[in-house]
Amino acid sequence: MQFAAPDSLDKAVKLLKKLGTTRIVAGGTDLLVQMKSGFAAPDLIVDIKRIDEARQITEEAGGFRIGAAVSCFEMGEHAGLRKAWPGVVEAARLIGSTQIQGRATIAGNLCNASPAADSVPALIAAGAIATVVGPKGRRDVPVETIATAPGKTSLAKGELVASILLPARPARGGDAYLRFIPRTEMDIAVVGAGVALALDGSGTCVKARVALGAVAARALLVDDAAKALIGTKVDADALAKLAAAASAACKPIDDKRGTKEFRIQVAGVLARRAAETALQRARG
Repeated sequence: MQFAAPDSLDKAVKLLKKLGTTRIVAGGTDLLVQMKSGFAAPDLIVDIKRIDEARQITEEAGGFRIGAAVSCFEMGEHAGLRKAWPGVVEAARLIGSTQIQGRATIAGNLCNASPAADSVPALIAAGAIATVVGPKGRRDVPVETIATAPGKTSLAKGELVASILLPARPARGGDAYLRFIPRTEMDIAVVGAGVALALDGSGTCVKARVALGAVAARALLVDDAAKALIGTKVDADALAKLAAAASAACKPIDDKRGTKEFRIQVAGVLARRAAETALQRARG
């Protein structure tokens, strides 16, 4: 096995184009566990933490661009990011322990492609865009298109997610992420729900996005749940329709952490509660 730590994205791409199995280290909190467990044995590991572009949070077009090697802890320490997208930051800060927080990244959480990843539903709800860099240049894609199945992504050979752009938050917008876990902390989500919405001057919802995690082979963007809110005051009837649409979108599995029936029910409950929190934040 070889290890490389390039200082530019171009150098990283050239390394990733090599023959054999290559893996990227942003924080390493997933990869190291997989290697020690025998589930991963890469020929080459490329550490991107020495790339300046990957280590920064910068303002862009009223939003924030988060480099692929920015840790979840650093996100939580960024006042502007916390104010604009509290739900995304809260989701990122749910990943692992304090020690893990200092290493883990949302780009790594996204590219690990776990259906139960905490940051991914929140990113999808926020309308986040992933900037992918590879042999053919750069391309921007919605974060929901990255994971294709458990442990699988749409990234081609030599490509990596260089950064994630959170768009400008609407003037009367709010977001939230909630999850259910068996324990009080440091557990894998049985169900996760992210909601982002925006209101007009009269308090009517004019935009919404709803995403679910751990209820299908990858995180889901649930358009029908969002439509249940748009054009309403996000009242009890709209929230009930949202919950029903969220539950209807689920395609979960049974495992030791929860049954299909339980996940379907909880998805609706969490989506409604997340929407209520997002609404409160939108109202200021």
